[in-house]
Amino acid sequence: MTWSIIARDESTGRIGIAVATRFFAAGGLIPHIETGAGAIATQAFINPHYGSRGLAMLGAGRSAADTVGALTHGDEGRHNRQLHAMDRAGRFAAYTGAACIDWCGHEARTTFSVAGNMLAGPAVLSETIRVYEAEISLPFARRLLAAMLAGEAAGGDKRGKQSAALIIHDGENYPLYDLRVDDHAEPLSELARLEQVARRRWVHFRRQMPSRLRPSGLTDRAELEDRIAQSIAEGYE
Repeated sequence: MTWSIIARDESTGRIGIAVATRFFAAGGLIPHIETGAGAIATQAFINPHYGSRGLAMLGAGRSAADTVGALTHGDEGRHNRQLHAMDRAGRFAAYTGAACIDWCGHEARTTFSVAGNMLAGPAVLSETIRVYEAEISLPFARRLLAAMLAGEAAGGDKRGKQSAALIIHDGENYPLYDLRVDDHAEPLSELARLEQVARRRWVHFRRQMPSRLRPSGLTDRAELEDRIAQSIAEGYE
């Protein structure tokens, strides 16, 4: 009932997950990222513990393959689960349970993986892959969204549409993007609109917030506005 992409942007080092489904509030349960650890998406019959437990394993240095294996091995409901993961070294692993509803499957490339279940057909994933690989010139967030929209055009979740989410982490311990559409007739289109809104001011304001290099951030309002204006002029995304 869901498909998603986990990716690492080679040019910026950012890590992102985009997901869409005919399910309420997917962004609250499916995608999980921790800077310095990795990323996990838990799907089909969602097991919310996969997120917290999986990130703890990845954060301790376990590989994506070991993490996926450990999570599913200890879960009696694993045949109804689907998940994929990326570890801190950028390696990917995935699992699709035998009881997941067709069409279902997963596939990994060097810098990203895709997984989906209860889809209209295999073209949902193949089109997501094709467009993500083709749109290398797009900024990372828009590249992820373009890929997901291509999967939707290929049929998406065969039950319809309801929610979508986009999470992107950079080098900070909190997200650069955490955008969620919980209940909407066109969730991916609405998610793309929110990403446009974020580029107007949020991403520029975010640059001046407390960070690893500047723990207190910038609090001088006049200087803050000047730097936001400069960031906008530079076309930062």
